[in-house]
Amino acid sequence: MKIYGLKNCDTCRKALKSLDGAVLVDIRDTPIGSDLLARAHARFGCDLVNRRSTTWRNLGQDQRDRPDLELLADHPSVMKRPLVETADGRLYLGWTKEVQAALM
Repeated sequence: MKIYGLKNCDTCRKALKSLDGAVLVDIRDTPIGSDLLARAHARFGCDLVNRRSTTWRNLGQDQRDRPDLELLADHPSVMKRPLVETADGRLYLGWTKEVQAALM
């Protein structure tokens, strides 16, 4: 199982601690591949972009108006975290009670 997020994100650390054998992939150090990003966007749509994040608030309107996939490729920290990929390829976004119940 892979957790895509940031190593200094509290929510990502909680997910990593809770999921035995999971590996954290820091999206600043190792960008998410375009195939996985496209799959995640197809599954979660605009929810993949965290429009409440500090990164989002610091972007200019011209950046905010870009297509989600382009924006995420250039500014990975604007992605809602964590993005969890199971061994069989299922994707989960965030660390809600529903996601926790599905993964534990």
